Parts: sequence; C-alpha cells; structure tokens
Amino acid sequence: MDGGSGPGPRDPDELEHESAYALLQRGHELMRSRHHAQAAIVLERAARVEPGKGSILEALGRAFYNSGQHERSRQTFEALLEIDPSADYAHYALGQSLKQLRRRGEARTHLRLAVALNPSSSLYRSALDRLETGGR
Repeated sequence: MDGGSGPGPRDPDELEHESAYALLQRGHELMRSRHHAQAAIVLERAARVEPGKGSILEALGRAFYNSGQHERSRQTFEALLEIDPSADYAHYALGQSLKQLRRRGEARTHLRLAVALNPSSSLYRSALDRLETGGR
C-alpha cells in the first residue's frame, strides 16, 4: 500500500489508456490543421494501443478518407461497424468510402442505413440523394 504519500506508480492499463488518449487528441489536432495523412499515422498508433476502441477507429477512418486512402477508410469503418452495427456515422462514412471506390450499390445500402438510423440528418440524406441522382 502506498500510504497516501502522493502519486505512486500507476497501473500499466491506465498508462496505456492515457497514451491512446494523448494520441487520439494529437490526431484530432492534426486533422483540424488538415494534416490528414499525418493524423492517420498517429491514430494508427492509438488503434494499436487500444484495439477496438470506437472513437479511435472513427477518427482513423476519417483521417484515411480525408487523405484519399479510401480502401483503408472502408476497412476501418467496417471494423467500427463490427463493434457497433448501429453507428449511423460509420454507415454514412462507409457509404462515402464505397462511393469513392466506385462501389455504388454497396454505398447506397450503407447510406440508406445511415438515413434510417438518423432520419433527421440532412448530411446523410443529401449524400444518399446525390448518389441516387448520379451526382458526387
């Protein structure tokens, strides 16, 4: 027992969590600065520290998408949907990734799911409408 003499050594799990959190925060900052490829590198490290963490996978998928790595974005959003099949944003982002990969039928399915899960989202509805009318 530490006897209350101040902070002692911390639990390794706590240190890993802090590390993943710090990496996630750095990744968000890089994305805000529009350094998406660099953000993806940092967020991949966070995903290795804390595999299966939804917030990290979402940020990583966005970084991949915004840096033009659409196949990796697709894979990441699919992994996020394995963790949370009802994540409306993940369906939307997967749909957008699939659209960039010219897989329009699959994209339509995920955009429809995003709209069904969050019918009030004008973002999801307009993405689906653009896909169905042949727009970008």
